[in-house]
Amino acid sequence: MKLSHCLLLLILILSPKVATSQTPKSAEDYNNRGVTRRSHGDVDGAIEDFTKAISLKGKPIIIATAYNNRANALLSKDDIEGALADYSKAIELDPTNYENYYNRGIVLASNNKLDLAIADFSKVIQMVPNFWLAYNNRGNAFSAKGDYDTAIADYTTAIKYNPKSSDALYNRGIAFQTKKELDNALRDYSAAIALSPDFFLAYINRAVVLQAKNDFAGAIADYTKALQFKADDAGVFYGRGLVKQQTKDLSGAFADYSKAIELDPTLASAYANRGVIEMLENKTTDAQRDFDKAFKLDPSLEPSYREFIDKRRKRP
Repeated sequence: MKLSHCLLLLILILSPKVATSQTPKSAEDYNNRGVTRRSHGDVDGAIEDFTKAISLKGKPIIIATAYNNRANALLSKDDIEGALADYSKAIELDPTNYENYYNRGIVLASNNKLDLAIADFSKVIQMVPNFWLAYNNRGNAFSAKGDYDTAIADYTTAIKYNPKSSDALYNRGIAFQTKKELDNALRDYSAAIALSPDFFLAYINRAVVLQAKNDFAGAIADYTKALQFKADDAGVFYGRGLVKQQTKDLSGAFADYSKAIELDPTLASAYANRGVIEMLENKTTDAQRDFDKAFKLDPSLEPSYREFIDKRRKRP
């Protein structure tokens, strides 16, 4: 199952707001009205006000704030390059504000510009050594580069400064799991769940670890728990089906694969594994239909199932 990092958070730099009914005059007024418009969902109006603020003469810190706020608004419209340009301008005008580096680092990391993101997060850490989010997000960037040991060190520091961060624990668990350090991964996922009992992804990843450790009952329990939070996730039904099939609960596995297919008719592996169960139960017509569907959706699956299919067909 694909493992996912937690979503990164943006820090907004907000100046005191003014009422939208007032006529703005200064750069600060336009910036403040832009903040108010953005909070009311008027992104285009906010961008217009931030742009007006930038065009007026004002203190560098005010103009830098307007650039930062416009960058956040542009980001909500998926204008990545525009947002990066504005964050960089904010940094140029106010190089002592760590939030500008942090925001730019998040956008860089989200767009796979990992080395640049690491540089920005490192700058934040230099300026604010106890800022746990910078360590957590730099850890994500190192993890994305495949440097799991450095990522684990950053996650550990993030946890030191914020022991109640289920996100940092979860992310460190992913790094440990990738390194096949299953006991460490299990510990971190369990700690993340203890802090955030509704942490959907932590249950799924802990289930994968428990399955790898042959704790099949625990894995099934975690998949079942995850379904309490997201009952329409095909991947969870498929994952639970795999564990049930491994424990010879073929009827339970069949039901889970069928539900996964109902939720996601393009899930090729679910068709293939349901076909295996049907062939074991001598339902050859149903099995052939499922194998045909699976291999049409994903031809790369066929070699791994072909030997099983051919052997079953040769049986008297």
